[in-house]
Amino acid sequence: MKRRRLLPEDYSFLQTIDWYIIRKFLGTFFFSLLLLVFIIIVFDISEHIDDFLKHDAPLKAIVFDYYLNFIPDFVNLFSYLFVFIAVIFFTSRMASDTEIVAILSSGISFRRMLRPYFVAAIILALMSFLLGNFLIPYTNRGKLEFEKQYIKDKPKFNDMNIHKQVSPGVFLYMENFNIQTNKGWKFTLEKFSGRELVYKITAEEADWDSVRSKWHLNRYFSRSIGPMAEKIRKGIRLDTALGMKPADFTEDVEEVKTMNFFTLRKHIQMKKLRGDPDLIKFQVKGYERVAFPFATLVLTLIGVAVSSRKVRGGIGFNLGFGLAITFLYILFMQVFTVLATFGNFPPLLAVWTPNIIFGIIALILARLSPK
Repeated sequence: MKRRRLLPEDYSFLQTIDWYIIRKFLGTFFFSLLLLVFIIIVFDISEHIDDFLKHDAPLKAIVFDYYLNFIPDFVNLFSYLFVFIAVIFFTSRMASDTEIVAILSSGISFRRMLRPYFVAAIILALMSFLLGNFLIPYTNRGKLEFEKQYIKDKPKFNDMNIHKQVSPGVFLYMENFNIQTNKGWKFTLEKFSGRELVYKITAEEADWDSVRSKWHLNRYFSRSIGPMAEKIRKGIRLDTALGMKPADFTEDVEEVKTMNFFTLRKHIQMKKLRGDPDLIKFQVKGYERVAFPFATLVLTLIGVAVSSRKVRGGIGFNLGFGLAITFLYILFMQVFTVLATFGNFPPLLAVWTPNIIFGIIALILARLSPK
């Protein structure tokens, strides 16, 4: 029986060369990201210094409530792009120093050489997923509260023609609602059983009582429609719980940043029930929390395929090509996000299309890489 010759790649899952590549990968990534964090903080301070002074923001709040909570969000936002740049940079250096040629000449295949890259990429992708879905929603609470108090002006809201589904078969309408007074006008609530209207109440005004967490319906008129009879009732004031609060009318899509993975999905289901017009924005944000970490793997493969060949232009050429791919990827994300938000493009497909397109490009480039 003929025995197969063992190659160096057969002996263990991770060898010395693998740990060497992983250290290079992670070290370059965290070092470059750390430098950018300091640069961004300096620019952010120069941009908001007037707001800090204007609102008398204390130094402790600036450091701990704003910038300490600002860093995780920023790191996660640009992590997949810096993964790509890090791969391009240190792999180009290895190719320039003929280290890639030495690795492939030792009997290690190009596919096997990708193993440490993907081990490091998976670590960073998991880190991004955990940050984006569990840690950052917690840190963003303090950051958003700081922004509301010391940077942004108090939001003003005076919406017109509000339509909401409070619960299955129960629909609410208000002609106008003002957040400053917590008061709405021309209120209507309808309840359906199947396609039949079984209850309807209208009121000239609807006031929110924050102490009792109830609504006061002023000058109301209600109809209960039964199979045999109809009950009519009217009065000056009626206290009721509608299953909604004023915050549900004034919700900002930025609030999604404070919701963890499970809370966001429950919130999206509630918005589907109510028929909120900003549902798609929340769906896009929810899908991005999974798609962006996956982009780390796609961009890692492209980075290795592009920079593993020694070229005449050296590191500069590979970095330039890598940055072009990076900006093209960002452009695709923005275009498809706009198509989902303002067009009829499905949100799930819109978020994942850049990964699918660049995943195909990554496979093609990998097949053309030096073997």
